[in-house]
Amino acid sequence: QVKLVEFGGGLVPLGGSLRLSCVASADVVRTSTMGWFRQPPGKERELIATRRSGTYGTARIIKDSVEGRFTMSANREMTAVYLQMNDLKPEDAGVYYCNTASDPHFHWGPGTQVTVSS
Repeated sequence: QVKLVEFGGGLVPLGGSLRLSCVASADVVRTSTMGWFRQPPGKERELIATRRSGTYGTARIIKDSVEGRFTMSANREMTAVYLQMNDLKPEDAGVYYCNTASDPHFHWGPGTQVTVSS
């Protein structure tokens, strides 16, 4: 069973930065288009960025409000994906998850909480 574990979240001041990491078991990052998702408090989970499979997979921002501030990438070993988040705003708060960008999804990991203080 594929295991996804996210970490790197925390409390950050308005305008600050965080780098989230997601470690994936098996060969998920190499073979699947991966995505970062965000679930704001009281709202549904939404897709915010994707990265196509493979060593040279291209990343794409899906959520307009994070364009120019967030960047998705993967490590050379294809075992993890990252989300670099800059100029964080209060509306960026929530629990962040990684998974395949579209159905079928693997079992969701625990996510990592991001809180932005204003």
